[in-house]
Amino acid sequence: MSQGNIGVPVQVTEIDPEKLDVCTVLEVINRISGKWAIGILLEAIRGPVRFTELERAVEGISRRMLTLTLRNLERDGLLVRTIYPTVPPRVEYEATAMAKELYQSLNGLLGWAEQHRDDIAAARVAYDAQP
Repeated sequence: MSQGNIGVPVQVTEIDPEKLDVCTVLEVINRISGKWAIGILLEAIRGPVRFTELERAVEGISRRMLTLTLRNLERDGLLVRTIYPTVPPRVEYEATAMAKELYQSLNGLLGWAEQHRDDIAAARVAYDAQP
């Protein structure tokens, strides 16, 4: 459905504020923990980055998925897109202050994963060896 139908009245139903808060938090967690978001954010934290640089840096991502993920991260206020009026247009993505704050948490998560990766690998081997 196109967004051209803005003038159509929409019936508003009462929404439980607690459910709205939970949905919002879960949406944010799902967006950040998505397959590609962390890799993109880690690249953008370093400074402005172009689409093609992201495409090369985030291994395995398709152009379409990169585009969609960038749009979602921009929509959520984690990236800022700057378009330079050149031919062809040059576009750069940069992490916002909110994304830089998130980086501290991601860095902790990455440290935890690095610290426990051997334990996790051993646990998987033990689990898979069970009859």
